[in-house]
Amino acid sequence: MFFAAPYPPPNRALHRTVSIAAPLDPDLLTTFLAVVRAGSISGAARDLDLSQPAVTARIRRLEDGVRAPLLVRSVRGVTPTPAGEMLAERARELERLLERALDDVAAHDTALGALHIAASTTVAAHVLPSVLARFRALYRDIPVALDVGNTEEVVDAVREGRVPLGLVEGTARAAGVRLESWLDDELVPVVAPDAPFDVSTLAALTEAPILWRESGSGTRAVVARALQKAGVRRRPRATDPVIGTSSAIAGAAAAGMGVAFLSRWALRGWLESGRLRPVPGLDLAIRRTFQWALPAGALTGSAARFHRMATQNPPVPR
Repeated sequence: MFFAAPYPPPNRALHRTVSIAAPLDPDLLTTFLAVVRAGSISGAARDLDLSQPAVTARIRRLEDGVRAPLLVRSVRGVTPTPAGEMLAERARELERLLERALDDVAAHDTALGALHIAASTTVAAHVLPSVLARFRALYRDIPVALDVGNTEEVVDAVREGRVPLGLVEGTARAAGVRLESWLDDELVPVVAPDAPFDVSTLAALTEAPILWRESGSGTRAVVARALQKAGVRRRPRATDPVIGTSSAIAGAAAAGMGVAFLSRWALRGWLESGRLRPVPGLDLAIRRTFQWALPAGALTGSAARFHRMATQNPPVPR
């Protein structure tokens, strides 16, 4: 097993060069960094779309290559040993150097072409702006276009070749399109502080008005499945408001129109201002994943560059 006791004290290990038994596969360093970032083998496996045994095997090969234990279990999960911390820092430097080199080349590459991407509404409004801003800072001469729609519309755009890539919210399958996990998200039930209806229990939720996204929305599908799984017999009703964007739903919830299920990416300002409050005590964790919707073939040009940048340096909620 590659998990080990902490590496030898600093005076024995940190001030000497780690010897390498054989040339290292770059994928081993990528996997190691994913484990360090995720804090667990399972998290890294999910991020890399690999099995846990495959991740474990790569870490073993890397430890064999550097002839040192690199990871240790702790009460908080998997953490790097001192030698692992040293290697992780050097690997990050290599990652940054490689990205900078590729960016320098791309800055002079007029063949990249325009970036055209489609995204579902929550991702487009609350997740993508910071990533697009970073891309624009690196590639000022590349035109950028963002199409916004619901999950079904984005998947259709990729399948039909109208855009080279898209980002969607938690769809389980999409014929003719590859789905690749990107970021984890959670939908939080919220109401106005003075909401005129009871939402203190799951049973009460069956009678409360719920604000739904339109048919074809990934958020709507995820919420409906989560309620059904929790035993809440509550499907969209003819009297429930149907609203087309998460921002508009937040405003309607703040006005007391109903319960909203909103992404944690979209909630911070509403909660800090006191216009919305989380619903306590429901024991209803609704987790989903923002996913890339990709064509069957390989990405090229600016789409490939954007995908790589967003995957290697994902945004974090503010």
